[in-house]
Amino acid sequence: EESQGTVVAGGNGSGNRLDQLSYPRYVFVDRDHSVYVSEYGNHRVMKWVEGAKQGIAVAGGQGQGTGLTQLYCPEGVVVDQLGTVYVAEQGNDRIMRWPKGATQGSVIVGGNGRGEQSNKLTAPFGLSFDRHGNLYVADYGNHRVQRFDLQSNK
Repeated sequence: EESQGTVVAGGNGSGNRLDQLSYPRYVFVDRDHSVYVSEYGNHRVMKWVEGAKQGIAVAGGQGQGTGLTQLYCPEGVVVDQLGTVYVAEQGNDRIMRWPKGATQGSVIVGGNGRGEQSNKLTAPFGLSFDRHGNLYVADYGNHRVQRFDLQSNK
């Protein structure tokens, strides 16, 4: 028998209201079953608490752009135990960190133009952390995966 899906975020057509999503790309679920969704269409990351009828913008949501309050084509998203949101921005060739409750983020990798140098990214998509806090980035346009030690900035 087929299993039935349950809508946990969006489901009200494409749009930019808090109860809508526009071209969701990646999803991350935390320990409390909150669902984090990166939206290609709205250039934001939304958090949907379990059972919620609408989401909360936790990164971006100020339109497409390069500013620290903005995202441009967000892809991969990971959230740590403190609620810090890490997001790969395909459009800005950077990885950003948004502390819980922050209205702007900081660039932790890239953001200095496209290129093959080890400090540059070209259209990053996926990201992941290991248990030591090293960040792994799928550097799509450079056909590689890079590891970054954020503690010592290597």
